[in-house]
Amino acid sequence: MNKLILNTGASIPILGLGTWNSPVEEVGKAVEYAILNCGYRHIDCAFVYHNEKEVGETLKNIFNSNKIKREEIFITSKLWSTDHRKEAVALACKKTLKDLGVDYLDLYLMHFPIAIKPGNGDEPLDENGYVLTEKVSIQETWEAMQELVSAGLVKSIGISNFNSVMLLDLLSYAKIIPAVIQIELHPYLQQQSFVNLCQRLNIAVTAYSPLGSYGISKNGNKPLLLEDKLIKDIAQKYNKSPAQVLIRWAIQRNTIVIPKSTISEHIKINSDVFDFVLSEDDMNLVKTLDRKLHFVDPEEWWKIPFFE
Repeated sequence: MNKLILNTGASIPILGLGTWNSPVEEVGKAVEYAILNCGYRHIDCAFVYHNEKEVGETLKNIFNSNKIKREEIFITSKLWSTDHRKEAVALACKKTLKDLGVDYLDLYLMHFPIAIKPGNGDEPLDENGYVLTEKVSIQETWEAMQELVSAGLVKSIGISNFNSVMLLDLLSYAKIIPAVIQIELHPYLQQQSFVNLCQRLNIAVTAYSPLGSYGISKNGNKPLLLEDKLIKDIAQKYNKSPAQVLIRWAIQRNTIVIPKSTISEHIKINSDVFDFVLSEDDMNLVKTLDRKLHFVDPEEWWKIPFFE
């Protein structure tokens, strides 16, 4: 599969399997099928998904079978916001390593640029429903993450859910430049100027929720991206699925893309995106869909207008 070269010199598969919201009873089979049957070599994980143990059990079985070597799989995980204190970062990383059953991570991301008070679950709220934050700077957390690299626990470090101002501030003191930034990207939320900035700074961009969010759309009042008429029309033109068009669109923007599924048929379909190319006209048509719409919006569960 196609790869990008990070600013560390490492290569990252441009297509990966996401594991957010993958049930613990299903995620292992999904990872196994993706790696052994569909050629995936990039698995995106996070502590807060609470399924890393199950992913790790599957990876252990795959590596022990000698069918695939550890170094052939690019593994990403993320530091949760309750572990931003300097003394907590390494412990959190080691917990993830233990759960995944590996000696190192290829990439470790700061999941959100916000420190949450530890000790009462992943997302503790006050009596008014506001998330309980902690006075820990991004600089403190980043400096601790840099130490993970020198300790050999991770190959590369990066960030997630940052905006341009947060990124430029981090760059003012970072000794290690983020290798990757992971943000929500799809035709309804294209963030082209921000993508351009990151790529100009030689920071690779990963698109999460590249197909929108079926669950959030079904449970709320947000549109179903996979049902968009233009996307469906383009898919019909290329004899592809809407999901394949959305993934191909992301790849042609030179962004890494991590669609999530636990359904074998969907995992396979999502990987079959390297045998066609969207025309420039069709890429430009997709540009017209931008609504600046976040499917993943912390204001809805933390009452913090995160992206405003």
